[in-house]
Amino acid sequence: MIYIGSHLSVAKGYTHMAETMVDYGGNTFAFFLRSPRGGAAKEIDPEDAAGMRKIVEEQGFGPLVAHAPYTMNLAAAKNEIRMKAEKMMREDLSRMDEFFPGNFYNFHPGSHVGQGVDIGTYKIAESLNNIVHGDGSTTVLLETMAGKGSEVGRNFEELRELLDRVEFPDRFGVCLDTCHIWDGGYDIAGNLDNVLQEFDWTIGLDRLYAIHLNDSMNVCGSHKDRHQKLGQGEIGAEALKAVVQHPALQGKPFILETPNEPAGYKKEIAEVKGWMRKD
Repeated sequence: MIYIGSHLSVAKGYTHMAETMVDYGGNTFAFFLRSPRGGAAKEIDPEDAAGMRKIVEEQGFGPLVAHAPYTMNLAAAKNEIRMKAEKMMREDLSRMDEFFPGNFYNFHPGSHVGQGVDIGTYKIAESLNNIVHGDGSTTVLLETMAGKGSEVGRNFEELRELLDRVEFPDRFGVCLDTCHIWDGGYDIAGNLDNVLQEFDWTIGLDRLYAIHLNDSMNVCGSHKDRHQKLGQGEIGAEALKAVVQHPALQGKPFILETPNEPAGYKKEIAEVKGWMRKD
């Protein structure tokens, strides 16, 4: 089995998010602790957070996957931008440990903005070692990227290099995005087993903690990162069904980041649950 859900907005509160996912028929979800564009985070109401935890426990939800702001860049060339990114991540992890312990915090590793992958990797690892220590309960997930622009994490080797440089490796793992790896050149429609085997050889499937389940508007290897609804893109429904059913990925949270409204997410969650009921 897997856990399936979507990204939700925290605008109406944390308890409301959990109630919304129950209505959607899911049993996990992703959320931002602040605006996806960054900025200051609102204070969390302890009662609101407790209401969310209560529903999650009562409904048997799987791990939740908080997401860092898209603008957070630990590889930035300008030191003030890196320091701002470190501050955001440090605050987010503190909130996760206090209010939602034992879950995941996913982030895009960063963009080297012309400095080169080696310098970008060095800066990201240095920042992670400034932020993440051995005493937190939140597992930090590096997301697989499509290779758009100067992104770091465009292939499994680059993620492995980052994981090798962190001082507390047990606090880290990977979130695999199906659109991103497809756009990055990994043919999960034609060679899913080979792709997962390559992941295992390079990083280790024991370090794969979550999946972003998305179709792609682009052909394999396009490096463009354009998400599409399940079965309406270049990856296709049968390939995504094989991902959901793959034995190596069972028991993990699958998060939909497809371009949908609530009714669309309900439909896709039901579709994925149907895939799990079939051989």
